[in-house]
Amino acid sequence: MRRSRYIRDRLRRLPQAIGYLVIGGATSVLSLFALIGLLVVVALSLIGVGIPAIPEAIRVIRPVVGVERRRAARRLGEPVEAVYRPMEGRLPRQLATVFTDPANRRDIGWLLLHAVTGIYVAVLAVALPVSAINQLVIPAYWRLVPEGTVNNFGIAVDSWPTALLGMLIAVPVGAVVLQLPVIAGWQATAARILLSPSDDVLLADRVAALTATRAAALDAHGAELRRIERDLHDGAQARIAAVIMQLGLADQLREQDPEAAQGLVRKAQDTATAALAELRDVVRSVYPPVLSDRGLASAISALAARSPIPVTLDLSQVGRRPAAVEAAAYFVIAEALTNATKHSGAKSISIVLGGTPRSLTVEIGDDGVGGAAEAYGGGLAGIRRRAEALDGRMELTSPDGGPTVLRVELPCGS
Repeated sequence: MRRSRYIRDRLRRLPQAIGYLVIGGATSVLSLFALIGLLVVVALSLIGVGIPAIPEAIRVIRPVVGVERRRAARRLGEPVEAVYRPMEGRLPRQLATVFTDPANRRDIGWLLLHAVTGIYVAVLAVALPVSAINQLVIPAYWRLVPEGTVNNFGIAVDSWPTALLGMLIAVPVGAVVLQLPVIAGWQATAARILLSPSDDVLLADRVAALTATRAAALDAHGAELRRIERDLHDGAQARIAAVIMQLGLADQLREQDPEAAQGLVRKAQDTATAALAELRDVVRSVYPPVLSDRGLASAISALAARSPIPVTLDLSQVGRRPAAVEAAAYFVIAEALTNATKHSGAKSISIVLGGTPRSLTVEIGDDGVGGAAEAYGGGLAGIRRRAEALDGRMELTSPDGGPTVLRVELPCGS
C-alpha cells in the first residue's frame, strides 16, 4: 500500500520534474553562451581592449541567472533573493564593484556548474522515460520491424526471450525515471545554495537599509516638527496674541465707551474660538483623536466622507493595530486622497485594507489620468518615508492613462 502510494506520488510529480529539467537544459545552453562571451571579454581585457566591457558583460549574464533564481524559487516554494551591489559611477568604481561583489562570483559559479551539467540532465530527463516506455512495448512490435533494428541496451532483439528481457530491463529504468523529481529538486537546491546571498551580505544590506530609513525617519520627523511649529506660530499663536490685545483694549475702553469695549470682547471671543479650532487641527495632524476613540476603520470612513471624489471602502480585513501603524496608515490614506483630488482627475477612488496579524496592507486606487511619479519633497515621497520609517514599503503603479494603484505594507511588529 505504501509502495503504491509512493509510485503514484512520483508519477504525479514526474511531468513537472521533466519540464523543469528540460527547461534547465535550455538555460544550460544559455549559460554556456554567457560563459563563452564572458571568456572573450576577459581575453580581450588581457590586452586592454575588453576592460570597459567587463561591467556590461556582468550585467548581461544577470538575466540568465535571474531565470534560474525564479525557476528554483517556484520549484522549492521559497524565494531565492538577488542582492547585487549597484555598479555606479566611473569605470574604475564599476570594476571595483564587479570584482568585490560576492553575488557576481556566485553567478559565475552557477553558470559553470549549470553549463556543464544542465544539458546532460535534460537529455536524461527525456531519454529515460522514452527508453522505459520503449522497453515495455518491445514485445508488441519487435517482429514488425526489420531484424536487427531493435536492441536492449546493446542486446539485439531477435527472439521472444530477448524481447521479454526488454520488459525486465524496463523495471530498473522505470525506477530511475521515478527519481527525476528528486533530481529536479537537487538542481533547484543547488541553484538556491549557490545563488542565495550569504547571511553576512543580507545582514550588511539590512543594516544599510535600516540606516537609510532611520535617516529618512529623522528627516520626516524634523519636517513634521517644523510644520507644527509653523502652524502654531502663524495660526493659533497669532490669534491668541490678538485676543490679548483685544481684551486689553476692551479693558481700557470699559469706562469711556462700554459699547465699544463689549464689541471688542465679542471679537476676542470669536478670535479665541478660531484659535481653539486651529489648535484642534494641529492636534489632529499629530494623532487624530478618532483613531484612539473609534479605530482605524472609522477614521478612514470619516476621511472618505470628506473627499470630493466618491470613495469605495473595503475595510473588512482590518482590526485594531499598534497606534504607530494606525497613524501611519491614516496619514498615508489622507495624503493619497489629497493627491488624487489635486492631480488625478479621477471619478472614483477605492481604498482596501487587508493583511495579516503581522502586517497591514493599504491599497488606494483611482481611475484618473495616471502618470503619478515621486518627486523630492512631494506627497508620494512623504508616503514612502512614512512607510519606510516603520520598516514598511510602498509600491506605485501609475501608467499614462491610468489607473493609479498605490500599495503600502506596514509591519505590525512580532
